[in-house]
Amino acid sequence: MTEKTAALTTEKRGALDTAGEKSIATRDDTLYIAPPVDIYETEDALVVVADLPGVDKDGVDIRVEDNILTIKGRANYNPPAGVLREEFNLQGYYRQFQLSNEVDRSKIAAESKNGVLTITLPKAEKTKPRQIKVKVG
Repeated sequence: MTEKTAALTTEKRGALDTAGEKSIATRDDTLYIAPPVDIYETEDALVVVADLPGVDKDGVDIRVEDNILTIKGRANYNPPAGVLREEFNLQGYYRQFQLSNEVDRSKIAAESKNGVLTITLPKAEKTKPRQIKVKVG
């Protein structure tokens, strides 16, 4: 499994350019942080453990499309009313990995606990060699 980097595109309208016409943005203006991950292999699966502090199970989006595993997360923080000064802004998390054909995509599972996301990527059953008997007809 290798890390995959992809540009996020959007059709949002940008600021006026020098000719006075609106330009189309080619990248999403949302800032993302690449969450740190540990990847290890067991006998039956690959396991990805990603650190997504502040992200609950409803704030995470995991997808597999075209052999690419995408992890997106958004932390929910609502400052209390009457905040006098706010010095930080929570960023979203975004990371992609290229999957091999050895992963059984239909059995991928994910679990989130205390801001740690664990994704289990089961290995596909290998085709076992078999002997074909010849019938005498």
